[in-house]
Amino acid sequence: MFKRINWTRVFYLFAWLISLGGLIVLMSFIGVKKDEAKCNDIKVIIPGIESFIDRDEVDAIITKTAGSLIGRKLNAVDIHKLENALKANPYIQSAKVYADMNGVINIRVEQREPVLRILNVAGMDFYVDRAGLKMPVSANFTPHVLVANGFILEGFTGKVDTLQTRLAKGLYQTALFIKKDTLWNEQIEQLFVNDYREIELIPRVGNHKVVLGSADSLETKFKNLLVFYKKAMPHVGWDAYKTINIKYTNQIVCVKSAVDSALVVRAPQAKKPAADTVEIIDQDTLTTATH
Repeated sequence: MFKRINWTRVFYLFAWLISLGGLIVLMSFIGVKKDEAKCNDIKVIIPGIESFIDRDEVDAIITKTAGSLIGRKLNAVDIHKLENALKANPYIQSAKVYADMNGVINIRVEQREPVLRILNVAGMDFYVDRAGLKMPVSANFTPHVLVANGFILEGFTGKVDTLQTRLAKGLYQTALFIKKDTLWNEQIEQLFVNDYREIELIPRVGNHKVVLGSADSLETKFKNLLVFYKKAMPHVGWDAYKTINIKYTNQIVCVKSAVDSALVVRAPQAKKPAADTVEIIDQDTLTTATH
């Protein structure tokens, strides 16, 4: 009879029962210890050097939500309520709160990362974060991001919200594209929406504007602009054009800058001002220039 018993299976079953019993005892011990443990410290982690919020603001949210936590039993602290209160702050993207067995309440908050600041036609001023959500400006901290102004109708209620208009979404996509590229992030300092609802780029180098048009085909448009910068600008100078239009993906249309009248010796008779000189560079020329 004993020969027919699978002793290996019995051994594993017996070991499993002992492990389960030990786990139950351990969990009971932890539960008892947690019931008795009190909060003796609060640790706050805010990643990043520059920030919209600091430790004092986090402490203020905690105190307003739950009062003083030091000396209180851990099982009496509503962790979820604290997390929700922190996430209600418009500058906080996510919050994680947990207590350890040493009586320390750990708080980690992730801030929203703005990529664009918009000033609309009504004078409203707000940021758009990396996730495409609107967020308010802060009196305590001003991040270095692209600024967009001009004929922008996108409104702001003061609360975190999604973008509503197609134009604002285009500005956001353009800002994201520029931010991820080191060259364009250094060269483009402002976005402007003209009366035709077209996006214009204002560069740091050069006395010209770049007409982007809409935010479609950004990869191609900026590639064309880069080729133009590399091939044309070194020969004609950075102030040769007042407008560089890249809204057409198959060509670049340039308008030359007017000659400074102070540098021209005029004849006695009056002359009509010359019309803008327009140059068109087609796709074949751009393609050839890349090789």
